[in-house]
Amino acid sequence: MPGAAHLAAGRQAESAAARYLRRRGLRLLERNFRCRSGEIDLIMRDGDVLVFVEVRYRADDRFLDPAATVTPAKQRRLYTAAAAYLARRRLADRTCRFDVVTLTKRNYRPEFRWVKDAFGQDA
Repeated sequence: MPGAAHLAAGRQAESAAARYLRRRGLRLLERNFRCRSGEIDLIMRDGDVLVFVEVRYRADDRFLDPAATVTPAKQRRLYTAAAAYLARRRLADRTCRFDVVTLTKRNYRPEFRWVKDAFGQDA
């Protein structure tokens, strides 16, 4: 179970990622959508495309790329959570994609990497 400091760092990373994506033209629709199958960190709109964003933060990425921590099992949970979101909002016909935004710190400065269509297929 994550501790309070870990959860606070995650919330800060999600806020920073949302700002980063808004500066690149995306519009924030929802944060931390939760359902039985999991959670989606950010739900945004990029033009007509609905974007489900997984945010990964690592203080140090020298040993592991943060995007690599989105396992196939996590991807399945994201797909299931996205399907629940689409059903609840009656958006089943919407074009969607899954992105990953990583945030690391280098020399005390945030460094972002945005992986569009991170799982290699649009929904």
